[in-house]
Amino acid sequence: MSVRPAATASENPRSRKGIETSRKGAETRARVVEAAKDVFEELGFHDARVADIAHRAGLSHGSFYHYFDSKEDVFHAVAAATDNALAAGMEIVRDRASTAPPSERLTAAIRVHFEAYRNQARIMSVIEQVSRHDPHIRELWQQLYQPHNDEFAESIALLQKHGLADRALDPKIAATALGAMTWRFAEQWLVQGHPEIDFEAGLEQLTRLFRNALQLSDPEKR
Repeated sequence: MSVRPAATASENPRSRKGIETSRKGAETRARVVEAAKDVFEELGFHDARVADIAHRAGLSHGSFYHYFDSKEDVFHAVAAATDNALAAGMEIVRDRASTAPPSERLTAAIRVHFEAYRNQARIMSVIEQVSRHDPHIRELWQQLYQPHNDEFAESIALLQKHGLADRALDPKIAATALGAMTWRFAEQWLVQGHPEIDFEAGLEQLTRLFRNALQLSDPEKR
């Protein structure tokens, strides 16, 4: 008499159901976040209602609370998702397996960041407005931003170690100053519309400012 082996997690109907339920829940949550982003962009944070977000996501008002506790809670999720999009350029800077010289990686990272900011300009306008008046949102945004700033400081220190950046610079101060310039310029340019310049020209000028500030140089080719 043969004994059938116990079902694996992938074969077990209950396990499959749990995985499918989990996946469906994650997909629904992502849909709520996207719907909230659209509503916040259209109505602003203060005028947006949970009912508006639930309706846009195709959920009942009560179902919204299966995924988020409040409008503020889903706004946090929207801010975090936006931060992830804007931070993609740091992966280029931090990629130690890359053979591209520092100047090329910096140029590519700045492009990725500003293209993402341009795509996220409407929600960034809302986030910036809310963060100025809401200490909780301001603290959240700072918590999201700080790790990227620390990573940038570490990258500057590594460049200094290899003689590719001005060794007289304090990496933390330089990272904070250049980061503040980047965020403020992006808001002023891509949200407020000043200065009125071509996108490529803006990228070229900001990249030049970064290189000059760091006195960035590339390793000699061998």
